[in-house]
Amino acid sequence: MKRFAALYTALDATTSTHDKLEALTSYFAVADPEDAAWASYFLAGGKPRQSVPTRLLSEIARERAGLPPWLFEESYHAVGDLAETIAHILPPAQRTSELGLTQWIEQRVLTLRGVAPEELRTRLLSYWDELDWGGRFLLTKLIGGGFRVGVARQLVVRALAEVAGVDHKRIAQRMVGWTDSQQKPDAARYLRLIAPEAGSGDQHDAQPSEHALAQRDSDLGLPYPFFLAHPLQADPATLGDPSQWLIEWKWDGIRAQLVKRGGHVWLWSRGEDLITDRFPEVAALGEALPDGYVIDGEILAWEPGAIAPLPFARLQPRIARKTLTKKVLADSPATLLAYDLLEAQGEDLRMTPLAQRRARLDALAATVDGTLARDLLRVSPLVSAPDWQTLAALREESRARGVEGLMVKERESMYGVGRTKASGTWWKWKVDPYAVDAVLVYAQRGHGRRASLYTDFTFAVWDEANGVRTLVPFAKAYSGLTDEEMRKVDAIVRKTTIEKFGPVRSVTPTLVFEIGFEGIQASSRHKSGVAVRFPRMLRWRTDKQIDDADTLSMLKGFIDDRAG
Repeated sequence: MKRFAALYTALDATTSTHDKLEALTSYFAVADPEDAAWASYFLAGGKPRQSVPTRLLSEIARERAGLPPWLFEESYHAVGDLAETIAHILPPAQRTSELGLTQWIEQRVLTLRGVAPEELRTRLLSYWDELDWGGRFLLTKLIGGGFRVGVARQLVVRALAEVAGVDHKRIAQRMVGWTDSQQKPDAARYLRLIAPEAGSGDQHDAQPSEHALAQRDSDLGLPYPFFLAHPLQADPATLGDPSQWLIEWKWDGIRAQLVKRGGHVWLWSRGEDLITDRFPEVAALGEALPDGYVIDGEILAWEPGAIAPLPFARLQPRIARKTLTKKVLADSPATLLAYDLLEAQGEDLRMTPLAQRRARLDALAATVDGTLARDLLRVSPLVSAPDWQTLAALREESRARGVEGLMVKERESMYGVGRTKASGTWWKWKVDPYAVDAVLVYAQRGHGRRASLYTDFTFAVWDEANGVRTLVPFAKAYSGLTDEEMRKVDAIVRKTTIEKFGPVRSVTPTLVFEIGFEGIQASSRHKSGVAVRFPRMLRWRTDKQIDDADTLSMLKGFIDDRAG
């Protein structure tokens, strides 16, 4: 526990990629496999469920510190992070613990759920009394379900690859599904993760070992690491002749890989969630495919026989609902729009040029009969044009077509790991976002390095219904400003606070920001009547007063324009 707490503190204290990689490598080089399994799970994005309600955590820590409620609340608001507040106010530890991370997680943290309050109090006080500041901070994060760490998953992959002496692409592939909550991190899984590749060193026996067979069986349903595109911000003419690129529409759906191996079907999202049961009709497509195929594509809401997809919002009930009723399936029909073939008849095609993979995908789609081919397995159509100017004109039609822009992929590109240019480049040439000027009305503290600043904001536009002008909230955003701008806005929030609602402050409306977003949809769940996708702050409009902000009718006009 001490070693992982020190790593967590080191990662949180720096923004240097080099320093973070060095800290990760140093940790994994000496960590026991069972502890390294849990550490890699957390660092790769795995999160434990909340074991203790926040209210109880606060109450037990406050009473142990001997603070009155008002002083604890003031301390919390000053610090901005509950775990950090608790670590600061608790008295010095009277004991020390040599238990490893695995023992802390499996024997302590995971056993707290459902424990009676008095027993919970006894355990927590005992645990806190064995740890220094860093250990208490980490433990409280894990118990409260608020564990976050400022490290990219790919950096964890690089550190593990360096320690294991295995190619980072192989580690990345093995880590797909690593944070699946259905599989407990343990030493055996970790050792398979970092095991030398077959054929290297002494691993060249004619017959595979039991270890190799176990690894093969456990990895059977795993997809490949997803290859990601870079945003195209330069003039596309700098890319040369368009004929050297395969160009498609950029679809607004759920990136996914369909895996068919060993007579079974798996459907994985880019976030490494197994979503087979969420999309039974796409799984049915997999059943119709021959064995040993992996298709990369986009799950879209698409009605049978329609020429264009439905808005992304129509897919959301398929993700949010625990039970897929007939009505949900009928209201949110799904299809897989395929654009790459990564495996065929058990052969890994990722190092085959894209143009050849695409040709094999087209041939596969031609063999799938009837309704499946027509309504479930659609191949993303290629967009052809003689020059970039013509393509730019087609790109302007994106919203009318229900897409986000164009994808521009090198014909000879391999299928890489993550966002890299080492295997050839994919570009996403998106249309400019929707944008409105909106008023900041609520603020909340951020996380991590921004825990002491108000950085998470709610924005509103003017509703002019019935001749009365009122501000109606429609979006939340926390990204898009510089650190200096964030500090200035934080100071204004503190000076103009009207009321406090727990961690949220309502403020006197004085600030206008240009808010960008990728999509908009009518929504009965929101007071504004609209829901927007991926909102962020494009710029602080210091040149505008709140009366200059845009209106709700303008927002709803975006929906009407798209429908038209």
